[in-house]
Amino acid sequence: MDPDVSARATPAPKGPPTSQMLVFVPPHPLVKHWLAICRNALTPSGMFRGAVAELGRILIYEAVRDLLQTMEGQVDTPCGTADVEFVDPTRPVKVVPILRAGLVLLEQASQVIPVSETYHVGYARDEVTLEATPYLNKLPAKFDADDRILVTDIMLATGGTMLKVIDDMVSRGASPENIRIVSVVCAPPAMVKLSEKYKGIKVFTAMIDPEVNEKGFIIPGLGDAGDRAFGTL
Repeated sequence: MDPDVSARATPAPKGPPTSQMLVFVPPHPLVKHWLAICRNALTPSGMFRGAVAELGRILIYEAVRDLLQTMEGQVDTPCGTADVEFVDPTRPVKVVPILRAGLVLLEQASQVIPVSETYHVGYARDEVTLEATPYLNKLPAKFDADDRILVTDIMLATGGTMLKVIDDMVSRGASPENIRIVSVVCAPPAMVKLSEKYKGIKVFTAMIDPEVNEKGFIIPGLGDAGDRAFGTL
């Protein structure tokens, strides 16, 4: 018997409404291990990139837990027929990496997101004003309100770039409560800026560091994550 894929789709479960942005730091030994590798200034570029990709896989696994929509059906096993549930192939997660560092978090994402569409955005930050300027925007012209969206960037420091990306997506129809942010390290300025404007967003990160310096770098942070990941220090 062919798998019955015409069974009803089951929406991803939603938690209770929240009046504040939620930040999740998974208490997993592997998160701590790969973060330690990333922290170390002596870690070579290839190993740094691999550690970020591992963190991306773990954090994305957590982030899509209540984001993926599923379908019920039946399949033939070697010994009989089984009722099954699988990710709905007609409802891909919209993945938005912020270039260039955000790409690294997605290198192993296919292992935990069976169906996805990727829309790249690129921003350059002025080293003096710390203002972010777009240089690439491949977002769709319109999002549906029930689209599930995953945004990735290694560092969430001042929050300026991320806020512009979220603003742009919401202006195209995205719902903040269906947006998940994955970042390796976050800092309070970004958390405050995002939470003041978007209460329903959820952030998944390996660590919340205490501060951002005058140059916009998280302290103790990871340094320039993009340069470290791509060997351009």
